[in-house]
Amino acid sequence: MVYELPKLPYAYDALEPVIDARTVEIHYSKHHQTYLNNLNKIVEENPDVFNGKSIEEVLSNLDLIPTSIRQQVINQGGGYYNHNLYWANLSPNGGGEPQGKLREAIDKTFGSFDSMKEKLAQAAKGVFGSGYGQLVLDNQTKELEIIQTKNQDAACSIGKTTLLIIDVWEHAYYLAYQNRRPDYVDKIFSIVNWDEVEKRYDLALSK
Repeated sequence: MVYELPKLPYAYDALEPVIDARTVEIHYSKHHQTYLNNLNKIVEENPDVFNGKSIEEVLSNLDLIPTSIRQQVINQGGGYYNHNLYWANLSPNGGGEPQGKLREAIDKTFGSFDSMKEKLAQAAKGVFGSGYGQLVLDNQTKELEIIQTKNQDAACSIGKTTLLIIDVWEHAYYLAYQNRRPDYVDKIFSIVNWDEVEKRYDLALSK
């Protein structure tokens, strides 16, 4: 099985002025592509480990991965998987607020949408080094949570479903924002694709 790079659902410049075209191009065609290339090399060398599984299935069952390659799978597979989610999270027509069941769950869990957004922004801004701030659904309790993940660790590896993921690796924002990560995090909410986030939530609830 060979994993593939999902087509970017918008042009490189479509997310401006929040994320500039050059950042999107480098992030997608260089960083994301490199994670994919490295992952496929691991697959090629260890076909029996992957055996036609989706990358989410692989990352959700790390105990089945030989210890000799487990960290490589976490790093490269996680990099591929997290970026797949990140790009789908964003839209030039994004912003606003979620609706339906997700909105009800957000209000119940966090008190209000604004409160959730503030907590998620704080989590993303507060990641030490590289990683992500995430709004997730716990697969067992079906409750919403906000978490930080380090490096390319995937939420599915700890029994969570990623609903909204904010990439705070420096390459996600540094060309335009330099060391001003908080500015990038605050602005990214204006391009969040809440339709996609709601779909993930509905699908996760049904599992």
